[in-house]
Amino acid sequence: MTLRVLSDGAVLRAARPGDEPGILSCIQALADYEREPDAVENTADDLTRTLFGADPKAFTHVVERDGAVVGIAIWFLTYSTWTGTHGIWLEDLYVHDEQRGRGYGKALIASLAEVCVERGYRRLEWTVLDWNAPSIAFYRSIGADPMAEWTTQRLSGDALSALAAG
Repeated sequence: MTLRVLSDGAVLRAARPGDEPGILSCIQALADYEREPDAVENTADDLTRTLFGADPKAFTHVVERDGAVVGIAIWFLTYSTWTGTHGIWLEDLYVHDEQRGRGYGKALIASLAEVCVERGYRRLEWTVLDWNAPSIAFYRSIGADPMAEWTTQRLSGDALSALAAG
């Protein structure tokens, strides 16, 4: 991804080492917003290994304003057996409250759409909590469609361990 200067002088770019505290701050703020303030187990060291290790599997675009990370898009590759191509799964999109309304969220999603188009990926997907009306309205405004009849499933914790144990 190329560095992009936004209209107010903020910068949209790929995350780099040193951004971990700002990224983690956004992750925690998102957890707080989503009513899960104690759910974040991630650490700056975890982010360093995940995003900047020898073979990263997750990636982050950031908006930096006045030297601070104020917005993030954390993503990874998916694969569609139906299209025969990769896609992008947007795991987290977050812009700090006081920075909203400047177009940072749209710029972050647009940067992922650009990656999809440049690489021939045919999907950019994510989930949103059903009560998050402002985000849903934003997603509709950029042309995103809800996936009717699809429900996210998750296996974790004891159930994951029990299934793995056979």
